[in-house]
Amino acid sequence: MVNFNGNLVKESELQLSHLNRGFKYGDSIFETIKVVNGFVVFWEDHYFRLMASMRMLRMKIPMSFTLESLEEEILKVASASKKPQRVRLSVFRKDGGFYKPKTNEVDFLLETSDIETEHKETYIVDLFKDYYNYSGLLSTVKTNNKIINTLASIYAEENDFDDCILLNERKNICETISGNIFLIFGNTVKTPSIQEGCLKGILRKKVIDVVERNPNYILEETIITPFELQKAEEVFITNSIIGVQPVTNYRKKQYKTTLGEKLQKNILLQETITK
Repeated sequence: MVNFNGNLVKESELQLSHLNRGFKYGDSIFETIKVVNGFVVFWEDHYFRLMASMRMLRMKIPMSFTLESLEEEILKVASASKKPQRVRLSVFRKDGGFYKPKTNEVDFLLETSDIETEHKETYIVDLFKDYYNYSGLLSTVKTNNKIINTLASIYAEENDFDDCILLNERKNICETISGNIFLIFGNTVKTPSIQEGCLKGILRKKVIDVVERNPNYILEETIITPFELQKAEEVFITNSIIGVQPVTNYRKKQYKTTLGEKLQKNILLQETITK
């Protein structure tokens, strides 16, 4: 079952118009949310990011889009399974218009799937250099224009990589296909700044908060070049579904996974990093 504008519909019976603006113009944003045992993980953070994204894209926020009501709509589709679930909340402008929409009012769609596996013991990455993420505010918003991620995913599969690192137009590290990236050099933890064009990830913010509270680490949101991948002692990736995924290999480089594993075990990031 999927939830379309508050109505539960069988997947086979859902009908979206050929005029759907998400399909025709990429005029859509989404949140990917983890639900465990009826608990919507980091829901408040997802909600406020969604509201900020809708305002940035000049979508009209319905009065019914409250924190509590949208959580109820999520649980309509997520409550049936006992497994951890991935829920995608898509919001798109209503049908009509060409580039200029007929209205700024929106529809929403909620769909869900079980999360089968969350972490890998061996995780191999490489650079994707065919196309670039362009830095700027729009790159920080989770729109459904993810063609670079799609092409990088195909490239990763063709070359037996688990993930690929995406670069911005200045050829600096931006993020990965699946999430934000962190590099560790001694007691310094580096992650690309928002100005580099990375997504304002929910787990990115949580990890930054945890690291900044720990006196044993220094957090830097900064410019990171691909050359630093060879110098880093440790690399890990974050997103709302996997939490923290340590990277083990980049080309001939093999990384430690100490900090990534500590954060991985503390999946909800409610405590500071232990020594």
